[in-house]
Amino acid sequence: MKPDTTSPRPPSERSGGTTGVPRGLSKEEAARRLAETGPNEVVASEEHPVRRALHHFWSPVPWMLEISIILELAAGERLEAAMVGTLLLINVVLGIVQEGRASATLSLLRQRLAPRARLRRDGAWSEAPASVLVPGDIIQLSLGGIVPADVRLLSGSVLLDQSMLTGESVAVDQERGATAYAGALVRRGEAIAEVVATGPRTYFGRTAELVRTADIESSEQQAVLGVVKALTTVNMTIVVAIVAYAYAIGMTVAQIVPLVLAALLSAVPVAMPAVFTLAATLGARRLAQQGVLLARLAALQEAAMIDVLCVDKTGTLTENSLGVGRVIPLAEGTGEDAVLTAAAAASSADGQDPVDTAIRAAASRLDGPLMKVLRFTPFDPAAKMAGATVAGPDGEAIHIAKGSPIAISALARFSPEAEAAAASLSSAGFRVLAVAAGKPGAMAVIGLIGLSDPPRADSAPLLRELRTLGIVPVMMTGDTAETASTVARAIGLDGPVCRPGGIPRQAGPGDYAVYAGVFPEDKFKLVRAFQSEGYAVGMCGDGANDAPALRQAQMGIAVSSATDVAKSAAGLVLTEPGLRGILACIEEGRAAFRRVLTFTLSMLVNKSVTLIVMGGGLVMTRHAVLTPLLQALWMLTSDIAMMARAGDRAKPTPYPNAWRIRELTLVALPLGSVKLAYVMTILALGWFWLGLDAETMRSLTFLTLVLAGQATSLVLRESEHVWHSRPAAVLLAAMVIAATIATGLAWEGWFMAPLPGRVVVALFGASLGYGLVLDTVKVAMLRWRPVDRR
Repeated sequence: MKPDTTSPRPPSERSGGTTGVPRGLSKEEAARRLAETGPNEVVASEEHPVRRALHHFWSPVPWMLEISIILELAAGERLEAAMVGTLLLINVVLGIVQEGRASATLSLLRQRLAPRARLRRDGAWSEAPASVLVPGDIIQLSLGGIVPADVRLLSGSVLLDQSMLTGESVAVDQERGATAYAGALVRRGEAIAEVVATGPRTYFGRTAELVRTADIESSEQQAVLGVVKALTTVNMTIVVAIVAYAYAIGMTVAQIVPLVLAALLSAVPVAMPAVFTLAATLGARRLAQQGVLLARLAALQEAAMIDVLCVDKTGTLTENSLGVGRVIPLAEGTGEDAVLTAAAAASSADGQDPVDTAIRAAASRLDGPLMKVLRFTPFDPAAKMAGATVAGPDGEAIHIAKGSPIAISALARFSPEAEAAAASLSSAGFRVLAVAAGKPGAMAVIGLIGLSDPPRADSAPLLRELRTLGIVPVMMTGDTAETASTVARAIGLDGPVCRPGGIPRQAGPGDYAVYAGVFPEDKFKLVRAFQSEGYAVGMCGDGANDAPALRQAQMGIAVSSATDVAKSAAGLVLTEPGLRGILACIEEGRAAFRRVLTFTLSMLVNKSVTLIVMGGGLVMTRHAVLTPLLQALWMLTSDIAMMARAGDRAKPTPYPNAWRIRELTLVALPLGSVKLAYVMTILALGWFWLGLDAETMRSLTFLTLVLAGQATSLVLRESEHVWHSRPAAVLLAAMVIAATIATGLAWEGWFMAPLPGRVVVALFGASLGYGLVLDTVKVAMLRWRPVDRR
């Protein structure tokens, strides 16, 4: 930490000495306090890459695969164990690669220079990293700098932009005794301040702690767990029955063990996590082309389910920049252009003051020339006004003052009309400036200017489209109720406004359209309250104050201008300006959900029927109709082909989706009954009519299950009749390859007894007829009991 001799000195030093400025802490005392409080930073908890990778092995489906591998190795079936292990690794690698890409992109988004601070210790000013600050340090706040810790102003005044922290769109003037929060941007002025809180104890740090404690189980986790529970309950019952029957008919332990292994393998939804991961990965790639980064794979499915979208106002629905909203002339013969031109003359041209910048920008769009300024007086925070002397039409000097209505009223009398106009602008949520002009001692109020943070051009269309998609939009803002109401009306968000302090304990999205004056913990609690009422909640924001709610929501969306903290907390990050990415997320999410939902229905039908077929085949032939090797081959040819469903065509629904495992199971029962009747009929024909031996019956069972499984997948990919939409080329190719491989193995007798050619041809024709019957039953069932609507 070296003394700085080149930086501008604080105001007190420029006025001669250091009178009134504390000496600051000694280096020894600062070191002691730093050891007590720790560095002035909120440390992000980074998980070790190895630990992050191991998470992919620790969930219900990997557990089942891992148990199967152990049992296969214990039984000496190394080839089968290798096949199952390959499927497990494929799924894990897909998940790690996609999450790694997202993490790398976010790291690039977060890269910035470490903040620094100008502080005073042992009576000398120096510049040092902000991380060394401790409570009690004396620091200087200057134009363009970022407040490095929570501080109390000792002298001077500053205009602070705290929109990213509090949600207030209008910068606030802070003077001696006021508190400034870490992360605020100094728009104007200078001040000496004392540090009162650092690191996790700052306003920003407490928000980060809320982010850490936020947690919501993803719908993908719930769905996988629900499917695994349903399959395990049914399949374990069947396995026990199969073992009991095998023992009763005198099968040896050596014969029963392979039977149990084959049964366990048939119960594992091998392709399920891979399809979830592939569907999200392909969706992430498409979204990236539209300027959306998918930070967490599960966030894509959550996008399909949200029925409430909470949206921050400042910087999300609005531009987060001041603009002239209304101009009200008050002097006779004075129009709006004249008021704006006069206000522009009393505004700084250096671009540092957001109020002056907004006024000069509005005036620059006028047709007439600007006034010739003879003398300009910058804004005085104490007087709450700025002034200028301009040349009048006849060359005489005219004084112009621009500032708060209270300050201007000391120079020029406010008429009842002016007072009513000012009250009207204020109640409508505008920041009101008064403009007076005339000779000193004889000035008159010529007009009022209402400043506001204008809505984004795409905000109103976004809300309209959200409603057509069945999603309820709710605005949350730290701004005043009046300002929030004005923005809400401008973007078509109708409904009651919840004023500051009026948030009910139990809240629903239908209670209020707008929540005003909310703090970060309020947004966090509101999201949780909506979730407790059974809603799937999305949250869109840009500031550090939005981060806890972004992490808690099922779908957290950070806009392109968001802070690093908001981007880190969100599951989706918009990398380009505009809000169209939100709709792209929802539509892509619903399409991906459609793919995994129809896959899950097919998988429930195929897996449950396979086990029953094994039991039925055992009763029919008194032999196992599938060996572990044939079961593993069936998994490789069928389940891997089913992974191509992740790239299939899918039309998003016009309503929010949901996982309804009970309804899926109820629909799967009659569909499974159709498949079971078909497969058992084929086996009965082979055993009783064709007189096939036990080895050939295993080949018949294998090929029948493969072809019937492909037909089932093709039929169930579409909720309407199978010919209603054309499958994607990748799905058709995968199904053809799987059927070709299985047919070749059965025909040539590789790994099994060969099947007669006429039987193989007959199976293809029978599978076609089975698919048409299943299609008829499917359409009737899904119309009677939808499985994807919330």
